[in-house]
Amino acid sequence: MSDALKQSVGRYGIWSVGLRSEDPSLRSELADSAAELEELGFGAVWLGGSSAARHAVPLVEATSRLTVGTSIQSIWQYEAAESAAGFADLEASHPGRFVLGLGVSHAKIADQYRRPYSALVAYLDALDEAGVPADRRVLAALGPRSLELARDRSAGSVPYLVTAEQTARAREILGESPLLAPELKVILETDPTRARAVARGTLAMYLALPNYTNNFLRNGFTEEDLKDGGSDRLVDAVFAWGDDSTIRSRIEDFLTAGADHVALQVLDNGSRDTLPREAWHRLAALLA
Repeated sequence: MSDALKQSVGRYGIWSVGLRSEDPSLRSELADSAAELEELGFGAVWLGGSSAARHAVPLVEATSRLTVGTSIQSIWQYEAAESAAGFADLEASHPGRFVLGLGVSHAKIADQYRRPYSALVAYLDALDEAGVPADRRVLAALGPRSLELARDRSAGSVPYLVTAEQTARAREILGESPLLAPELKVILETDPTRARAVARGTLAMYLALPNYTNNFLRNGFTEEDLKDGGSDRLVDAVFAWGDDSTIRSRIEDFLTAGADHVALQVLDNGSRDTLPREAWHRLAALLA
């Protein structure tokens, strides 16, 4: 069944925090943005932050085929029963349009963080009992055990803040069938100094989270790479920046490494929280 999900999301999607807003005054703009992304040819929208099914509703209602997923919904913030109910409501009104992306978040963010792997297994057990099908949920898996869990208990993995090399290793663990849809940050800037400054401004908060730094260290980076906002080597591995040809090539690196789909997060003037609609047009044009 992962093949159906792969077909629905296509090769390219948009990862966005701004599209998950619950501000009623923005509902029309969110709907317009989703319709625009569908028209631009993106197959999926991934809602950043600890999003939930309710955040997907205005986007699904405004489009006819766009897949909307959470990337991710924290298992600590939402009980499994609540997640299952939200999934069921959207499935009843718009069958096949929503994907439940789950993750364990971080100890520095979730106060109740404890035995995250065991907690995730228990959460999946509860979703099974509630009738949420495994082929309509994905996991934000980074390490080998989590990737194996994604392979065995979900439709695949939506890893965040990874490199093409990490994507290749993830594909080896997942095997051929599961969806592998890494997130990749895009900066539409050709000047190296400006591009890397924007990148480091975004990367700083993630370098304080051991789940990410440990994953970098597992995959060939050193403590030196993690200092001072990240080395050029690290920045250039987890961000796509440069001219159109260079950005397109960096995105292609992830597909060549084994990704089925790349969730592109456009950093417009360094912000994750806006709706960079002009930049989305530019990105769609360079991918065309």
